[in-house]
Amino acid sequence: MSDVLLEAIDLVRHFEVGSSLFKKGKRVRAVDGVSLQVERGETFAIVGESGCGKSTLARLLMRLDNPTAGKVLFEGRETRGLKGKELTELRRDLQFIFQDPFSSLNPRITVGKLVGEPIEVHAPELDADARRQKVGQLLAQVGLLPEHANRYPHEFSGGQRQRIGIARALASGPRAIIGDEPVSALDVSVQAQVINLLSDLKSELKLTLLIIAHDLAVVRHMSDRVAVMYLGQIVEIGPADAVFETARHPYTRALLSSIPEPQHNHKRNPMQLTGETPSPLAPPSGCRFHTRCPFVQDNCKTTEPQLDEAGQGHSVACHHWRDIGKTAPPEQMKPRSENVAKRFAMYQAAVNESVNDSPENIRLTREE
Repeated sequence: MSDVLLEAIDLVRHFEVGSSLFKKGKRVRAVDGVSLQVERGETFAIVGESGCGKSTLARLLMRLDNPTAGKVLFEGRETRGLKGKELTELRRDLQFIFQDPFSSLNPRITVGKLVGEPIEVHAPELDADARRQKVGQLLAQVGLLPEHANRYPHEFSGGQRQRIGIARALASGPRAIIGDEPVSALDVSVQAQVINLLSDLKSELKLTLLIIAHDLAVVRHMSDRVAVMYLGQIVEIGPADAVFETARHPYTRALLSSIPEPQHNHKRNPMQLTGETPSPLAPPSGCRFHTRCPFVQDNCKTTEPQLDEAGQGHSVACHHWRDIGKTAPPEQMKPRSENVAKRFAMYQAAVNESVNDSPENIRLTREE
């Protein structure tokens, strides 16, 4: 059996805007030629600025949207043509956690019904009592109480609502879960709780996780491999340690240099990118980052770089990454992986102050 569970091959998604009966619209190149592989049992993260196309990519991988070109394979089977029973099986095995834990939950039905619907669809042999018992087990598994099944979404805090979303995603017994910014709408201490919960569930249930995020502290804490996106394309991909400790692409280095320092009054000199962020309506020729890159050369403006192997599964799409790496980067360019670890340590401290050390107490803690 192949170790690759989910795969994208030359994936493209363009949206047409401004079209009318008499005028052809322009194309937004949201995802423009992305290829990646997610292996069984790993946590794979996709990071980048807002508008880089990472959420669109997640929806394509989930089959919530169809690509303009390219393929998505789940266990070697293309997902685009799946219908009926085959599509239902895909929905059972591949689930989604939405960014907003409130708008993704129907406010008119109880939590028990929200979590129970996937069980009813994917396990129709269970009777009503068995479903209720299963719902209670799922709620307890994500740190809530079985009696919460009788409440409505508005009666919960943001962190609790996201736990409900996680329970709903687990209800079908999936093999993989895609999380689109699953903690970005939560307070810092609650973020740590939810991230640790996802990590625990991954180990217990032997899940594969694909996490969309822009918070590098979150990514560093929980990911095995990381892909960095810029204007619809992947510019760097590799093991999390390699990407954070020896970032090759100037854009990745810029992201890392922007991580806040946790020390009070600490002077920072983050890498400054010049120029405006290009529009996905008209991306630059050649390397899409060349309009902001401090190392730009003539061929960067005309020739689009392809992902080049940098060793040990680490690849980078940059014409001059070898030359850039030969010289010691200025202070503001150094990857700030230590800052990531320090900031997430603050997250952990915030959690530990509010709960006891036992896993049972951590899980049953209610965010107020």
